[in-house]
Amino acid sequence: MLVGFEVVYFARDAPGGWRITGTTTALQDGEPAVVDYEIDVDAAWRTRSARIESRTAHGLCRRLVEGDGEGRWSVDGAAAGHLDGCLDLDLESSAMTNALPVHRLDLSLGDRADAPAVYVHLSGARVDRLDQFYTRVKDVDGYQRFEYEAPAFDFECRMVYDDAGLVLDYPGIATRAH
Repeated sequence: MLVGFEVVYFARDAPGGWRITGTTTALQDGEPAVVDYEIDVDAAWRTRSARIESRTAHGLCRRLVEGDGEGRWSVDGAAAGHLDGCLDLDLESSAMTNALPVHRLDLSLGDRADAPAVYVHLSGARVDRLDQFYTRVKDVDGYQRFEYEAPAFDFECRMVYDDAGLVLDYPGIATRAH
């Protein structure tokens, strides 16, 4: 189980995209970790680059993950063919990164989409492909809801997003403080 806290800031970045800067603190299986990140997304919310710094009891790990916006990636400057087809980035330590595909996909009620992501593990030492799926379900009380599936983790839940498309409730993972 991962227990922690996340702080994130959004800033407009030319030409029309966003720079997302954040920090997460986490305790996973009794081991503390801190992850600092800076993610750039283009105007279509496709992840273009991420600078990630993870600090654990095992040391410091820095990663530079870059995408061309068409599904091809590099990790620390080396081509990463195992990530082909991904348009989003998912940090294990971050609930915010689940907002990236929601913005990019802009699903209508009842629509389901495959949204494979570049998945950066908490320590930063591993960068893998994570197959995941989002289905837009009925909004309740003005909040968007999505059925989320990550088969690799045998995980499914119904996530709740605010009107800005940011995660409010990620059952079993995160709840945003008000």
